[in-house]
Amino acid sequence: MRIIDAVVIVLKENGSLTSKEVYEKIIEKGLYTFGAKNPLNVVNSKIRCHCEGLNFPSASPVKYFKITGKKGKHDLYAAIDPDKPNVENNTKKIVYSEDNSLPEEKIDQTYLFYKNGLKSQIIDRILECHPSFFESLVVKLLLEMGYGVDDQSGKVLGKSHDGGIDGVIYEDRLGLSKIYIQAKRYESGNTIGRQVLQSFVGAMQDVQKGVFITTSTFTKEAREYAENQQQKSLKLINGDLLADLMIKYGIGLEKVKTYIVYKLNEDYFE
Repeated sequence: MRIIDAVVIVLKENGSLTSKEVYEKIIEKGLYTFGAKNPLNVVNSKIRCHCEGLNFPSASPVKYFKITGKKGKHDLYAAIDPDKPNVENNTKKIVYSEDNSLPEEKIDQTYLFYKNGLKSQIIDRILECHPSFFESLVVKLLLEMGYGVDDQSGKVLGKSHDGGIDGVIYEDRLGLSKIYIQAKRYESGNTIGRQVLQSFVGAMQDVQKGVFITTSTFTKEAREYAENQQQKSLKLINGDLLADLMIKYGIGLEKVKTYIVYKLNEDYFE
């Protein structure tokens, strides 16, 4: 019997328990013989790795348990359905419990906190720069993302082009297919509305693809306008997504250190 099977049996028979209570029941019933120095930590780790809402990097996508509440400072866990484990989408909101968190959860939580701070620094730094720098930045970003045939396929147009088109990406060597870019370096409270997007679409003329990038956000009406476009393919990138993409593709950043999070390969030890 695996540890996870013993946990399922205990929770199925006893309802909601803390990880310590689960461990004590396993010992009491003789369901599993532990060889680890700290078996309680092993049980806690198994439960949280298979618990709904906890999607840190080393967590399992197969979920057997759920958090039902608290007993003092400790989480209470219950079995979902021992015969039908739930395969969870990792985009689901992450839930953290300070007292029961595993080390890898804390690493993930700390990284998310760090990343959000870095994203704020990126946007603040962009706002300090000249608008022409931002236009060059967004062209470089799209090239790094794989648009265009090579690193020379992007061009900043700026004031040289009528209609407010700030940049262009050539998708083939003859320039027959293009992506037009508009870049707005706005403060967070200065949102982009539908009318601005309509002007951009009008300026695109016969070009079918456009990307509108801003350091701020788009209004609901602007987002709906872009989604409902019939004649053009219009993609919107707000400040939050812009910072995410700059981190992903290393634009304007230096890599300082990399940490690798490991988890045991259970099949190896069987």
